Amino acid sequence: MTTFLLIIGGLIVVFIGLGLLSQKGEAPGLIEGKLKEPGSKPNVVCSEAGVQPERFVDPLNAALNDVADVIEQIGGTITSRSETYLSATFMSRIFKYVDDVEIRQDGDICHIRSGSRVGHSDMGANKKRVEQIRRILQSEGVANT
Repeated sequence: MTTFLLIIGGLIVVFIGLGLLSQKGEAPGLIEGKLKEPGSKPNVVCSEAGVQPERFVDPLNAALNDVADVIEQIGGTITSRSETYLSATFMSRIFKYVDDVEIRQDGDICHIRSGSRVGHSDMGANKKRVEQIRRILQSEGVANT
């Protein structure tokens, strides 16, 4: 029983440490005018990168200001903003992991990237977040379908 508790305690310390580590990072930003590609980890989705179809996310057919409003509505914090780009963070409740959401306005659409700063898997959290943003935009009638 003592060994089990020590293992559980150690895992909790590791998870808390990763959460603290993620709080020190920042969004990748634009790379050559585009959102950073997701790479091989399954904890990032990006509409500008047509890799791994199960993680692919379509761009949002909405204005940057509307997307920013929805991000704040669902608990995100805008960290950077210009006329054509914004970044925001979302923090998990228990271990305080930080995920970055970035939006790049490209004409009439917004490309979106949502990714975890640390770890390998996010249990689909970033893809679900993008889908939630899309649903809200559509339900509020600000997204063209």
